[in-house]
Amino acid sequence: MYQSTLKAVADSGRNGNKYPGKSWQKTKTPEQHGWSSEKLSSARAYSERIGSAAVMIVDDGIVVDSWGDVTRKFQCHSMRKSLLSALIGIYVEKGHIDLSKTLEEMGIDDNEPPLTETEKQATLYDLIKSRSGIYHPALYEAPIMKATRPERHSHAPGTFYYYNNWDFNTLGTIFERETGTKIFDEFDQRIAKPIQMEDFKVSDCHYVTGSDSIHPAFPFRMSTRDLARFGLLFLRDGRWKNNQIVSSEWVRESTATHSSIGAYQGYGYMWSTSENGGPYPNIYIKQRTFGHGGLGVHFFRVLPSRKLVIVHRVNTDKPGPYPNSYQLGRLFWLILNAAGETEIGENPSIQGTKGVRLTADNYKELFENGAFVVRGKTPPGLTEDSEKSYTVSLFSDGKILMKGGLEDTGNWWFEGNKFCHQWEQLGSGKKECVYLLITEKILKIYSLDGTLVNHLRIIQGKKPFENNGVLTFDKS
Repeated sequence: MYQSTLKAVADSGRNGNKYPGKSWQKTKTPEQHGWSSEKLSSARAYSERIGSAAVMIVDDGIVVDSWGDVTRKFQCHSMRKSLLSALIGIYVEKGHIDLSKTLEEMGIDDNEPPLTETEKQATLYDLIKSRSGIYHPALYEAPIMKATRPERHSHAPGTFYYYNNWDFNTLGTIFERETGTKIFDEFDQRIAKPIQMEDFKVSDCHYVTGSDSIHPAFPFRMSTRDLARFGLLFLRDGRWKNNQIVSSEWVRESTATHSSIGAYQGYGYMWSTSENGGPYPNIYIKQRTFGHGGLGVHFFRVLPSRKLVIVHRVNTDKPGPYPNSYQLGRLFWLILNAAGETEIGENPSIQGTKGVRLTADNYKELFENGAFVVRGKTPPGLTEDSEKSYTVSLFSDGKILMKGGLEDTGNWWFEGNKFCHQWEQLGSGKKECVYLLITEKILKIYSLDGTLVNHLRIIQGKKPFENNGVLTFDKS
């Protein structure tokens, strides 16, 4: 087993930074590095509850905790994009790839319908920032990517961010043409071997081809402990021990925020970023972070100010259900809480939350002029303009109306302590039930597993229960 074969060996590079050798060094006790074993146990228990397959936490090059099978090579899904970005950076520094070139200059096109002359003016900078303006069908797309793809020719190159597999896949084609190499072979030689990845094999990776596009996708498989090495490489500005694998300039530029996506997320050169908030909707991290997710359930995240790398994996080779983004945010909060971090927002768990819990017995006290109205913002999604204000009006006759960034109508009702609603369009018209709590003029929404999913500002409604009473949440 991995836990029993860890060796207490870590090599030092320049400035005395710790790196793993052939295997990772694990601390004897988390407390040696300022972590709480008790709180890490809580994070582990919650992780197992939501279906995590493996988690690894690396603090300044040392493993403070890990659980699950960190040796198993799971699908990387969209985390593949940061892996290619690192390779592109190596060849940009060598002068073999010029990001200022246009697709026209490089002779890049696609199958029917082919690219227009305007689309061919997109530069490699536009593609690597996912701002090409090319909304041609692409391979290896998730259903939501297809559903939210803008109309063809709706945005000029460089003017609009949309998380676009066409851009990412085409960069793979361009990389192989310009370097005369293969992505997986180059990753093995340029990154995996130099940083001593323990499990990576070229044979675990493959290309995805199809009729939608001539540009194949390039899925990777990688273990949790190898992905943690990749995160540590970028935490250390592209240096591994005494070797500069990726230039520090590229690390800084590629992991900077080049597109803002809503209030707390951003995107760099095929890297997900967050500054002054995020990276999940129900937590708040003041410090800058970067990394990438995969299928919405995998992630690796680097927190430079904390010298921390966190990797989370799910076995997506088998059908879901998988953890959602709110559950991942709660797990992230629990991990950082175990590290003693304080500027991470309120606990996104309903346990211990203070406020007035709405039930079938007390909700009527909130109605004013026959309605209760709250305002919120749509969560950041695939495009820059996805975050918009909207209002939800609950009427005393059981009707519900949404206007603004989202539009829909439906019905609502209480089932004991649970607030239930059913939209005509959103959520495919399915019934959904949640818990509602009020603190001051904020309505908090919790999923039935007790995880914070949203908070909305009350803009019409009586002050809760007039006596300003604040009740501690009943765990029953």
